[in-house]
Amino acid sequence: MTTTARQVREWTGPALLSYGFRPFFLFSGIWAAFAMGYWLVLLTGRAPLPAAFDAIDWHVHVFLFGYLSAVISGFLLTAVPNWTGRLPVVGWPLAGLVALWLMGRLAVMLGGGWPALTVALVDLALPLVLIGFLAREISTGRNWRNLPVLGLMAIFACANAIFHWEAAQGSAHDGYGLRLGLAAVLMLIALIGGRIVPSFTRNWLARQKAVRLPVPFNRADGGVMALTGAALLAFVLAPHGVATAALCLGAGGANVWRLTRWEGRQTGAEPLVWVLHVAYAMLALGFLTVGAAALDLLPQSGARHVWLAGAIGLMTLAVMTRASLGHAGLPLTAGRPVAALYLALIGATCARFLAGFWPAEIWLLHLSAFLWIVAFGGFSVLYWPILMRPKQAARPVSSARYA
Repeated sequence: MTTTARQVREWTGPALLSYGFRPFFLFSGIWAAFAMGYWLVLLTGRAPLPAAFDAIDWHVHVFLFGYLSAVISGFLLTAVPNWTGRLPVVGWPLAGLVALWLMGRLAVMLGGGWPALTVALVDLALPLVLIGFLAREISTGRNWRNLPVLGLMAIFACANAIFHWEAAQGSAHDGYGLRLGLAAVLMLIALIGGRIVPSFTRNWLARQKAVRLPVPFNRADGGVMALTGAALLAFVLAPHGVATAALCLGAGGANVWRLTRWEGRQTGAEPLVWVLHVAYAMLALGFLTVGAAALDLLPQSGARHVWLAGAIGLMTLAVMTRASLGHAGLPLTAGRPVAALYLALIGATCARFLAGFWPAEIWLLHLSAFLWIVAFGGFSVLYWPILMRPKQAARPVSSARYA
């Protein structure tokens, strides 16, 4: 019987196409850095390329739906075979998926003169194919436990379609599409992060012979998830409502409590582990800031960027750096260069949050963008050799250089 490992070994083409995480993680890092650099150009009032959206809508879409669709694709194409025991997508079929993603980026970047429906269909091609793949794998492998992931992916794709419709009507950067897409991704972080953060922490602490280990998932976690879902639904429907503020503040506090049960305070010696806790803390903090913003206590833009740059940006960078090492056969440890990437992204989040208080201080936006580019451009440079080499060619002795 063909196994996942054999399926990967039998691919004789470029190593980049030997597993889903390789091309999608690499291109997502490059895209995140490039798109932020281009955003700095747009901030000057120039628009060198005929984008399908206005500048602000483009900025929102390029990260929430463009960047994230690549990261999610790389994660799912790598994780689903482990969940279901079925074969991964490798080789030219994987190249086809990457091509769909690239076509979506080009359509949004250059489709200013295209019909809005054409831009939307090209951009939605990868999410729809990915949903079909995920549904097939879950159904065939009878892996019903991961049906919520499929549901959230479907919501994310619907949100992207709504965003395109709202942009065609005039503006989408504060519409239902943005909020629904953001809510779907945050719920994915709460769901999958709630699995991997305590699991990876437990594994690391066990190797350190720690006495206290993370509390396993129990009914209390289920209650936190339910409150999180309710707060996100309220945010989608009425982002400025008093009930939304109360639910978000409650969800923020509940997720802080959830995080304290995972023993993150013991993980300071390993950046690959502590960054997961900081990223999840950004999720909780985002609920608190968005709740405060709904009561007009904080600026809306800065509050939401705690989620956008902090929770989403940092969690995806954490997952990409860890998964790339693990699946390349390298030691799961990160040195100073990777820790510096994490700190740069934390700094970018803080600068963007402060820019909400002082919108005239444009240097804060520039600082945030620069640190974002350092984080994701640095990831692309450091991890290029790891993602481009075959697994058997990766040498543990070199991991200190890249990790």
